[in-house]
Amino acid sequence: MVGNSGSGKSTLARRLAATLGVPYLELDSVFHQPGWEPLPSDEFKRVVAARADEDGWVIDGNYGAVRPVVWARADTVVWLDLPRRTIMRQVTWRTVRRALTREELWNGNREPVANFFRWDPEESVISWAWHKHGEYRDRYAAAAKDPANAHLAFIRLRSRRDIDRFLADPLRLAADPRG
Repeated sequence: MVGNSGSGKSTLARRLAATLGVPYLELDSVFHQPGWEPLPSDEFKRVVAARADEDGWVIDGNYGAVRPVVWARADTVVWLDLPRRTIMRQVTWRTVRRALTREELWNGNREPVANFFRWDPEESVISWAWHKHGEYRDRYAAAAKDPANAHLAFIRLRSRRDIDRFLADPLRLAADPRG
């Protein structure tokens, strides 16, 4: 499961894993260690490779360091490609909710209130979502056309209706991504 921050990857991935009866892994939960420290690259790759070696799973995230490992074992890439306005509304609301409730995300980390006041994408998930929107769109459009990924079915979901249709019968859509 790939897509911009705030697109709903984790929510959809959890629902899909439950529907399929397979384990779910959110890459952010592995990468972001206490104090927002990144897991060392070798350890990150090892943990993700161990999950990808299992039979059946749903993994969500955009980490280039582990994409080759995940995609080599995957049969389908679900790409959430929602409009920027939708993503910005969702990521802003999610950030507000998390900051106000002090919700723990992963490994004791919480959404910093500073996310509302920083424009540096490395310091604010809201800014990250704004700046990365076009980059993710270009990256996954190219990946879907790349012959090296011919073993993968790419399912591009561009709206809530697409998401609902996909969840209603994910195996059918995976077998025929054109719908």
